[in-house]
Amino acid sequence: MVTYQKTLRNSISCTGVGVHSGEVINMTIHPAEPNTGIIFRRIDVATEQAEIPACYDTVSDLIMCTTIENSHGVKVATIEHLMAAFSGSGVDNALVEIDGAEVPVMDGSSAPFVFLIECADMVEQDAPRRYIKVLKEIEVMEGEARAVLSPGDNVSVSFEIDFENKRIGKQNCSFNLRNGTFKNELSRARTFGFLSELEQLKKMGLAKGGSLENAIVLSGDDVLNEEGLRYNDEFVRHKALDAIGDLYLAGAPIIGQFRGYRSGHALNNKLLHTFLADASAWCYTTEAPVRSSNVGGAHWPIQQAAAPATV
Repeated sequence: MVTYQKTLRNSISCTGVGVHSGEVINMTIHPAEPNTGIIFRRIDVATEQAEIPACYDTVSDLIMCTTIENSHGVKVATIEHLMAAFSGSGVDNALVEIDGAEVPVMDGSSAPFVFLIECADMVEQDAPRRYIKVLKEIEVMEGEARAVLSPGDNVSVSFEIDFENKRIGKQNCSFNLRNGTFKNELSRARTFGFLSELEQLKKMGLAKGGSLENAIVLSGDDVLNEEGLRYNDEFVRHKALDAIGDLYLAGAPIIGQFRGYRSGHALNNKLLHTFLADASAWCYTTEAPVRSSNVGGAHWPIQQAAAPATV
């Protein structure tokens, strides 16, 4: 079955703080023509230097976030939560105008961006939606971390983390991205960090805007956020959310199974480079994925995500 590309019906704006820069940033998401993809435009720099395609090969920095950069050295950082919202909401084409070098972090999840997209509404366009179909398994590793793309009939993500911190520990989740799964099960999962690492991050020029308003903060085994967690396994759900945003830099939804074990932005991007460089590993198709509810074939144990937290 062929489906059609979508963009926003209306433009919509928001203002927020950059989690790493600490600066107040204004952002407007506009509709875009078919086959545009996702384009970021810095409105605080010269017009001829302003645009940056959101693509795996424009990624220039992967320390604590995903940053894209054009040939003029113009950057936009922390794009992964917004990209995940575009992916999970089915937005193919959009122009993101921004007056700073970082996407506002909002509450540390994708939920505010999903809300913006819903408020703007979406419209179907007169062009078939193009998918990237996985034809053979591709795996990349760094130490104990692994990331895998393998053939499948749907768009699915599985993730496993293993932290020494007892409050996090081992967590895993597995989802098919269909019928509102991203919005309902993943979009509200927030980024997280450790109070003990905050000083070092600030010395690196990072986390200047981080707070309990836009991240889960742990001190030892304790969650400092007064409201607690949104899900018992919010930590691994957020890692899955990050991966969805990183994978959308392929330029189209990927029909197949992504499996991550301790993976992060750098390994996710390395996987895309390795996968897309192998012409025998993938092909384009306009045939929409099968609406199956099963996820399988993992190389390590994957269980369905736990129920929402009650704290």
